[in-house]
Amino acid sequence: MKLIALIPARYGSSRFPGKSLAPILGKPLIQRVYEQARLVKGLDELWVATDDERIRDCVEGFGGRALMTRADHPSGSDRLAEAAQLLGLAPADLVINIQGDQPVFPPELIAQLAALLKRDPEVVMVTPACKFSDPKIAADPNVVKVVFDRRGRALYFSRSPLPCWFLLRETAPRYFYRHLGIYAYRVGFLKEFVHLPPGRWEQAERLEQLRALEHGFPIHIVETRGDTLEVDTPADLLRAEAYFAAGSPG
Repeated sequence: MKLIALIPARYGSSRFPGKSLAPILGKPLIQRVYEQARLVKGLDELWVATDDERIRDCVEGFGGRALMTRADHPSGSDRLAEAAQLLGLAPADLVINIQGDQPVFPPELIAQLAALLKRDPEVVMVTPACKFSDPKIAADPNVVKVVFDRRGRALYFSRSPLPCWFLLRETAPRYFYRHLGIYAYRVGFLKEFVHLPPGRWEQAERLEQLRALEHGFPIHIVETRGDTLEVDTPADLLRAEAYFAAGSPG
């Protein structure tokens, strides 16, 4: 059983074209992500899966490994599935999907996700969530929230505040769980997942992970206190620069 980390990266982006190559204190975003992924213990291989020669050349230029994939993939999961096929991975192998716009994440979290897959053969997909209490963050549609059952299996993901916390006592504590966009799959399930038709809730929320729930596949949630930093806009890039300028690792 191999543990492979794949970083899907495309040049086109509606909000920030070419962000994979945008510099953060002298290093392109994709290099920051790759170097953070190198800190994950127990990886057998680490690859960037891209559809753009500029990104491939950048990755190989700093000593990383990149795979060229098709340009017509509708999602990162589809790109990962093609990469898994190109690498000849077995159905039992484990794939970690590390977002190409996520230069900051706890490396130990990846090991936690993989450990759950290794420990329980019935688990096919794992993703982390972080507890928070700020209602303004909960109201932000760019922050995906998740609720899960007592066994740690996701019930629903939403861009809306979730749960509603309709309580009579205004002083009662309220909290939410922010979904962190890192996934761990069994390769066999990943290949099955990308052939499932999109579900209505997935299309309503524009959240691909809802497809698994709509088709009856459980997604296990790992709670973490660690957080991530994602670059979706040029403003996020400034936040990332401030993070690294402060002397944080990486």
